[in-house]
Amino acid sequence: MQNLELRNRISMLVESVILTSVDNDALLLESGLVDSLSAVDVAVAVEREFHCRIPASEIDVHMESIDALTRFVQQRQPV
Repeated sequence: MQNLELRNRISMLVESVILTSVDNDALLLESGLVDSLSAVDVAVAVEREFHCRIPASEIDVHMESIDALTRFVQQRQPV
C-alpha cells in the first residue's frame, strides 16, 4: 500500500472516531483532539483495519499525529 493511500485511510479512521477533520501533522493527544478514551478507540480501529496492535504503553508515541500513526502502521505492513 502506498504511503499516501495509507495516510488517507488512517486519517479517515481517526476522523471517524473523533468526528472532526485533522491535519496530518496535528498533535492529536497534546492538542486534546484525542483523549484517552478515543485513543483506545483509535487503537482498536487500527488493530481491526491493519492487523497491528499498538501496545498500551506506546499509544502516546504512535498517536502523536496522523503522520506518526502512519509510520507505525507502515512499519508493520508486509512488503
